[in-house]
Formats: sequence, C-alpha cells, structure tokens
Amino acid sequence: MDNPVFFPMRLSLQVAAVATFFIIITGVAVAYFLARRDFRGKELLDMLFTLPLVLPPTVTGYYLIIIFGRNGFVGKPLYERTGWSIMFTWYAAVLASFVVALPLMIKTARAAIESVDKNLINASYTLGHTELETAMKVILPLAKRGIIAGAVLSFARAMGEFGATLMVAGDLPGKTDTMPLAIYSLAGSGEWSGANTMVILLTAISGAFLYLANKYTRRTI
Repeated sequence: MDNPVFFPMRLSLQVAAVATFFIIITGVAVAYFLARRDFRGKELLDMLFTLPLVLPPTVTGYYLIIIFGRNGFVGKPLYERTGWSIMFTWYAAVLASFVVALPLMIKTARAAIESVDKNLINASYTLGHTELETAMKVILPLAKRGIIAGAVLSFARAMGEFGATLMVAGDLPGKTDTMPLAIYSLAGSGEWSGANTMVILLTAISGAFLYLANKYTRRTI
C-alpha cells in the first residue's frame, strides 16, 4: 500500500482509538453522574456536554483554539512554561475527535443507565453493597449494551471527524492528515484516484467495525 494512503489510514485509526479510550472513561463517568444524581442545573450541564453534537464542527474547533491555542487561557500558560503547544499535532486531532464524539457516548450511556431496573439497584443496597460496588456489579453490567453502542458510535464519529480537526490540527501531510483531511486535499487537487481509494477504505473500515461491534453486542447480551 502506498505510503500516502497508509499514513492517513493509520493515523485515523490511531486518533480514533485514543480518543475513544478517553471517551469511554469520561463518557461513562459523566453519564452515570447525570443518570444517578439530581441537582440544580443538571439539564444545563447535559446541554453543555451535548453542544458539540449540534454545533458546526468549525465552531467547536474555534472554541478549542480559544481554549488550547498558544494564546488560549489553557494553551498560553502551557506554552509559556513548556514551549509546547498541542496545536497542529496529532494530539490536537485526538482532542477534536474526543470533544465532538463525547456527546454520543454520554447520551447512549445515560439512557442505558437510566433504564436499569431500580428494584435491582435497591436490592443491591439492601444486601449491603456500596454505591461503587453496585455500580460495578449491577448498573454498568446491565447497561453495557448502551455503553458498547456509545463506544461504537464514538469510534465511528472520531474516524470521520473533519471540521474541528482541520481547525486545530491543520492538514499537514505526513503529520496530521487523517483520512477525511487527506480525502479533502486529494479531491481539492483533482487527484480523484487517490481520493476514491481513501473513500473506499474509510467506508470499508467504518462499516466493518460497526458490523463486528453489532454482532458482538447481539452475542454477548
């Protein structure tokens, strides 16, 4: 396989895998908190987490620049102290994919956790289990179908992320050009053969992953 095709494919899989790892950890924790706690401003917090799902990706990317750019209120102190900036690195692509795909994980996991029979949860407490034990042994296992679905959707979304990634990571050949960015560049320069190859590969990878994940969930739940 030609390197111009191989690198974007490898980078896209790498970015999606790393982003999904952090999405699962963060998304399940946030979803559990929203599903199991009642507090003032709960739905406002949910709305803030969901915003990247409905905002144009370029707007999300703009917010990330304001926060993590060299003059951002997080990026500036980091750059002044270390001389390093996340901007225009593959880490920025992970950040963009994480932010854009996280709402899918939160929404599906929250719905799954809220659907767990409360009688089973109360029975666990009655038997003397702590909240952590109940979460690990009762709630999360019963909600695993939604969690797996959220992880699958998040991975697929991370693989296809374009707008926010372009804003914060740029389209640097051999450095930050994920498959969607590479397709955009190839199509823009009229290299339709390379673009067609990328499109077919991205479609096949995404479709195969979704198929295998759906097959797994049907067999194990």
